[in-house]
Amino acid sequence: MNTNRHESRTTAPAQQITLRGPAELADALPFVLGFHPTDSVVLVALHGEHGRFGGRVRLGIPGSPEEWPATAEGLAECLVEGSGRVGSRPDGIVVFLCQDPAPGETGRRVMERLRPFAQRLRTACGALDIPVYEALCISDGLYFSYCCPDVRCCPTDGTPLALTGTSVMAATATYAGIQVRGSLKDMQARLKPHGSPDDEPQRQALNSAAAVIVPRILDAPTGQGRTEVREATLELAGELLRRFAPPAGGAAVPGAAGAAGEAREADSSAGRFRLGTAAADTADDGLLTHDEAAALILGLQDRETRDRAAEWMEGAEGAAALRLWRALARRCVTPFQEHAAAPLALAGWAAWSTGDEPAARVALGLALDADPDYLFARLLHQACNEGLDPESLRSCLRGERRARAEAKTPAPAGAPGAAEPGSAAAADGREGEHRGSEETPSPSEGRTARRRVRQRNAPPRGPRQVGPPAGTGPGVSLVKSARGTGARRGGQRGTRSGR
Repeated sequence: MNTNRHESRTTAPAQQITLRGPAELADALPFVLGFHPTDSVVLVALHGEHGRFGGRVRLGIPGSPEEWPATAEGLAECLVEGSGRVGSRPDGIVVFLCQDPAPGETGRRVMERLRPFAQRLRTACGALDIPVYEALCISDGLYFSYCCPDVRCCPTDGTPLALTGTSVMAATATYAGIQVRGSLKDMQARLKPHGSPDDEPQRQALNSAAAVIVPRILDAPTGQGRTEVREATLELAGELLRRFAPPAGGAAVPGAAGAAGEAREADSSAGRFRLGTAAADTADDGLLTHDEAAALILGLQDRETRDRAAEWMEGAEGAAALRLWRALARRCVTPFQEHAAAPLALAGWAAWSTGDEPAARVALGLALDADPDYLFARLLHQACNEGLDPESLRSCLRGERRARAEAKTPAPAGAPGAAEPGSAAAADGREGEHRGSEETPSPSEGRTARRRVRQRNAPPRGPRQVGPPAGTGPGVSLVKSARGTGARRGGQRGTRSGR
């Protein structure tokens, strides 16, 4: 028997939902993640005598069976080590393999094809002395159990999933305000270029902007060019935020709901989610020219520029920023895909800060796909997964903003400790901690599955970089500071792991 605790964001007592058997486990998965996983392997930790849900990790199913052993070992290690960092090792694990059939393939065929992967996952967990209580394959509207031998409850041809919204889990989640927003593919599509005819004009704009902006960021001997680009980028971003903000009086921009509105309006229907978000994204795309998008994308490759942009993080400002960063990510067309790491990481932070954790994990996961060594995204991803309260990071960023504003205000003559604008004291802590994506090499197609898993879930390590040493900038210090406070939302521990 497995008990899933969903803790409210208010002071109300936590809701307890008892799940009995594979059917209810399969029905609970979208509510655990916040979306319907597609082409995904998900591991969920269980704790205690009653199997309380804990941490979880999610990864796309590797296309090559040769990657399955390393992926299985990496996922098991990451879940167990991550659970240990924030609480205790799991007492058990539940495995989910979710994949739609290929043309001409059946759900049962998918289950049989993935059976060796399921066995690898069970063996990898067993090697860490953690039993797998259940392993399910979900495909074509059916679920199959790799563990239950009783054909009366788990027939070999699969069992239909419960109708959407009819289960006890769905009813309780609705009462608690938990939303399932479409599928993983739907959520990722909002953050990727659409491959439309606009790609070529955007590519030309990016090439032109790169020829001007990148040399100014990298080659100016005194750093004056970098400073000028930073101020111009932030000024342009501020102007665009005003375009993306709702009009005075709170009326929403037609077809462009903010993060909070999306969470309220979207339901568990993937079709409705796609229609609503497609209209919103089309409206947002129309607010941004190719040249403006190119200038912002290139300017955000500077670490300090990106850190200051992260200060747009709450309220109407945060909702407008989230829409802007998503629109920029959609403009990172070939061959500028790696440049998407910055706007994707900012989108992940804005989503997390405004209360949309599933969208935050998706955006941060895509940022790591664009640049696996992007430390800013890795730190935010880990902090979100470990259940840290984003308010700790917000308070640090507010302090940075206030300190910079005070540094620009001349202190009275002779005032002790007055900081000069641009002085070491005013700049302390603002240096970046990782390289800009203009120095990011293309991800190697031969990268092993173990490295993919560890880069997305393991504690951060210092990457190569341009500029000051790693570990000195806000992207590192803010997350470390928040961890030091031990702040967690509602006392929840180990319940938000994986993308």
